[in-house]
Amino acid sequence: MGKSYPLVPKKVPHVETKYRRIVTEIPVPESIPVLEKLRMYEPVSMSGQPLVVWDRAEGINVYDKYGNKWLDFSAGVLVINAGHSAPAVVAGIKEQMEKPLLHNYCFPSAIRAQLVEKIASISPHPLKKVFLLTTGAEAVECAMKLARTYGRRKNKNVIISFEGAFHGRTLGAQMLGGLPALKEWIVHPDPDIYQVPFPGEPRCRDRSFAAFERRLKELGVNPEDVCGVISETYQGVNAALMPSDYARSLRKWCDDHGAALIFDEIQAGFGRTGKMFGFLHYGILPDIFCLGKGISSSLPLSAVVGRKEYMDLYEPGAMTSTHTGNPLCCAAALGSIETIEKNNLVENAAAMGKVFEEELKEIEKRFDCIQFLCGKGLVWAVQFGKKGTEKPDPETAHQVVGRCVEKGLLLFAPVGLGGGTIKLNPPLIINEEAVREGCTVLAEAIEEVCG
Repeated sequence: MGKSYPLVPKKVPHVETKYRRIVTEIPVPESIPVLEKLRMYEPVSMSGQPLVVWDRAEGINVYDKYGNKWLDFSAGVLVINAGHSAPAVVAGIKEQMEKPLLHNYCFPSAIRAQLVEKIASISPHPLKKVFLLTTGAEAVECAMKLARTYGRRKNKNVIISFEGAFHGRTLGAQMLGGLPALKEWIVHPDPDIYQVPFPGEPRCRDRSFAAFERRLKELGVNPEDVCGVISETYQGVNAALMPSDYARSLRKWCDDHGAALIFDEIQAGFGRTGKMFGFLHYGILPDIFCLGKGISSSLPLSAVVGRKEYMDLYEPGAMTSTHTGNPLCCAAALGSIETIEKNNLVENAAAMGKVFEEELKEIEKRFDCIQFLCGKGLVWAVQFGKKGTEKPDPETAHQVVGRCVEKGLLLFAPVGLGGGTIKLNPPLIINEEAVREGCTVLAEAIEEVCG
């Protein structure tokens, strides 16, 4: 269960480094009226993040208006792949605003054509059809719709997803999700959606593909009834990838049984894992994949990419979205992809991931309050709980995030099963010096909380 940080200013040591500056109490006393207004008028669900009132953000830093500067290890929850306010992103948005063209519904536009062509060009063959949407959950819902529409031609309705998965907060996305607490509100769950254990989960005891087949049999699922299998490329709750041999077996299984393989790339896409798309680590291709978050490094945009036989199922006007390919969002996405390619940020993510791995393994050795860590490239997860046990420790994770923020390292609130996981995922432009400084701050915070 999530919790809010108290609106009580706390005196903290001043910090002044190349990447961090803390010169006030945290939260800043002058920011309390803003925070109180948000808590008064927004749902309680919006009050879970650390109490940093963002004013501007550039590169790998977030600033408030009171003189503080944070080294950002959140990337706005894995959105800001190209860096905050990347020049090409800002320039593209400005140019589009000055036309001006801010909205054109589904009417054709040159910039939408540019973006779908660009995404298709960086997507492996034959995944060359691109449908632009607004949110990640919308993309997941669309992928589910396509898989089931294609499957119903042969009376195939069943969709398989994985335990621990998070695919969004809309109805279909949460039915596909594998976190039971998030589905308690659903009165009539889809009887043809089933979850199986995720083999990348560090606590999963059997990571063989035989376990997948065995679980389907236990659930009474006939493989010939399955129209699709969907998985996050890495699970967002703990940054865990599935074993490559399992992924290859899953691809073959889908081919053998006529099921669509869908990868949710919403967190992994655009270089986050050290590959342009995370599924490239597995040496296989999906039939459909979903993009979001890092697609624009700023504005709300998502996409579904896939094979022609799936993407062209619906006739003209039957599969659209009001804000499809919004011109400002398209401009931002083109600027973000340009930045990622020109600055070799995919390669940088892979290199900096090795630095993270080195630092975090040393931290893991030091503290008994860390159960495990996992990750790839520039997404890492540190799971808190007593070593040797499986019970998460959300209170420790919550306190560690709070201490990090007080020291000038920006993290978002803990996630994962039981809320015991801290995610570390800076913008892909980060350098080694900043990675090591951030990890040093994390270690200091854990020392203060865990002793």
